[in-house]
Amino acid sequence: MWIKKIKINHFRNYKKEEIELEKSINLFYGENAQGKTNIIEAIFLGSMGKSFRAKKDKEMINLNSEKAEIEIEYQKSDREGKIKIELSNKKNIYLNGIKIKKLSELLGTINTVIFIPDDINILKGGPQNRRRFLDIMISQLKPNYMYHLNLYLKTIEQRNNYLKQIREERKDENLLDIWDEKLIEEAEIIYQYRNEYMNKIKQKIKKIHHEITNDKEEIEIEYMSECKTKEGYAKLLKERRKLDIIKGFTTKGIHRDDFMITINEKPIDIYGSQGQHRTAILSLKLSELKIVKEEIEEEPVLLLDDFMSELDEKRIKSFLEKIKHTQVIITCTEKIKVENKKVLIYNVKEGNIKSKNKEENINGKIQS
Repeated sequence: MWIKKIKINHFRNYKKEEIELEKSINLFYGENAQGKTNIIEAIFLGSMGKSFRAKKDKEMINLNSEKAEIEIEYQKSDREGKIKIELSNKKNIYLNGIKIKKLSELLGTINTVIFIPDDINILKGGPQNRRRFLDIMISQLKPNYMYHLNLYLKTIEQRNNYLKQIREERKDENLLDIWDEKLIEEAEIIYQYRNEYMNKIKQKIKKIHHEITNDKEEIEIEYMSECKTKEGYAKLLKERRKLDIIKGFTTKGIHRDDFMITINEKPIDIYGSQGQHRTAILSLKLSELKIVKEEIEEEPVLLLDDFMSELDEKRIKSFLEKIKHTQVIITCTEKIKVENKKVLIYNVKEGNIKSKNKEENINGKIQS
């Protein structure tokens, strides 16, 4: 799988750009705040139907415009296609010229694995960051997962509203059974998905981490959930009902899931060094890449935003050695050296693609 071309109109700080891409490595370099990340964001938007950083779609529309468009031409082993997304008062998504009705129809069309500086917070930050990592990965591979997750979150919202009504208006608390039943049903489905893919990560990450650290570190990953069985979650909801009413929100459920990574039997979020955090997130992302590849039987597109900032030269080299047949879109502040690869290089300045050239010497090394 690879992206052949992307067209951007009035998206972020871009007015109109048409960018052709290589099947291997595509490097966008330039100073900060010039629009490099916006290219990554546009591709991710075409893949997931939403941004990895904007809370509202209108944030992605150029300040001097009322409408933004992105168009992506892609190639798979068995077909080619086109995705178009229009952002204005509402979002319209088209697959091969046909408007889709549900976001799930888009998911899995272009599979991407994204690596951004903020990904370090998957390990350092709160559980919501780790859940989001899982949700993005699973929803691309199993679009029906997002349907069940959204249904669960909608039910949680309704239950929370009614909890407040019980507390403030003395409504009948027995009516909570209606929402509890739906929560239990959806939580079981979501848990099965998450548990399956956490097991797949477990199978991959140990070997990958051994290779990256030259067998010096032992990594473990543990999935933690309160919803492993219907019976267990039903009991938990009953036990917590009075507390939920007092607090006005649902204190237990699949929306509180988490996973923990340990290095040499020590929790990385407490005892891990900066270098260990970077290596662990590298191992996690490479595990994701391998899982996606096995699931779709093709290489996903790899998006590396500000790649140089979080990794030293050794880790960069180790990473790139493991993605030999993957299309990669990299943004960074300067050109980087890549061995034995053709690289298409773009210079980005003030929302404009200033230059395009292929650089490769007889040894296959890109010149800085």
